[in-house]
Amino acid sequence: MVTDSRRKFIEGSNQMKTKDMESKDEALMAIVNDAPVIGWWSGGVTSAITCKLCIDIYGLENVRLIFIDTFNEDEDTYRFKKDCEKWYGKKIETITRIGKGKKYQKIQDVWYKYKSLNVAGGAVCSYELKRQLRKEWEKENTYKAQAFGFDVNELKRVKSMVNSYKKTAKPIFPLLMYGLNKDDCVQVILESGIKLPKAYVLGFLNNNCLNTGCVQGGIGYWQKMKRDIPENFNAMAKVEHELTEMKGKPVTMLKDQSKNGGLVFLKPHKDYPNIKDISMMKGREPKPLTDCNGLLCGVTDLDEVNETQQEINYQLDL
Repeated sequence: MVTDSRRKFIEGSNQMKTKDMESKDEALMAIVNDAPVIGWWSGGVTSAITCKLCIDIYGLENVRLIFIDTFNEDEDTYRFKKDCEKWYGKKIETITRIGKGKKYQKIQDVWYKYKSLNVAGGAVCSYELKRQLRKEWEKENTYKAQAFGFDVNELKRVKSMVNSYKKTAKPIFPLLMYGLNKDDCVQVILESGIKLPKAYVLGFLNNNCLNTGCVQGGIGYWQKMKRDIPENFNAMAKVEHELTEMKGKPVTMLKDQSKNGGLVFLKPHKDYPNIKDISMMKGREPKPLTDCNGLLCGVTDLDEVNETQQEINYQLDL
């Protein structure tokens, strides 16, 4: 639950701040001192609250809010973006590698270029369309810090990011400073009168790439996709088969972590009858994925592998 003091802070009421929160404000301000602070808005609730906190802490004029658009989001994400802009009183800038005159015309171009979906470092689409673009943006812009929407349940991700990107990204984590988790963020969004993105309403635990489905979603995620959005499931099954034909060996998003293990296709492949498909896997609930924050999607930067990460196919290479 969000405490009254947290809620009042997020709503911008300085009068209701506790002394503890005031000290945290000072700690955050000491990190950056002046503008601009970059808030990465990803379409998820944690990034949405992170951006609101940035505005409340540093002032509207001292913050830039940026969205990396892969043009693979459900249309309701753009409704959510407009609602957040109204709430913030500030526009969210959009940058992209997709479209006319850009490197790619659609997200599928990345998969077919590399003939793969996942590699050891994460999803190839996330690497090409988000991580690389953010690196380019860093070289062309000035900033004092970048705020990412990792919450109190993602301490390992925070540690990993600080170790890897402290000098270049200058990351800060407002949700961590104020002890907020994803459930807190959901409640604040709802109490602000903003409707949650469609993906959450459908029962998915992140709001990324709903147009195709997330390639790092895991077995439970794709079982749910098969039930609830079968057209996405069928389309991605076709992509797996086409990439398999192009590469000359199995290309899958999933991997079975049971004793016998092995890759898992979404649908059976006639040339690989010994490889399991998802219909043969025991049903399970989707595991939480992290909403993309301008870095990498999913869970690939964790120090310790969890069940969701284990389901990802790491046998592919660029």
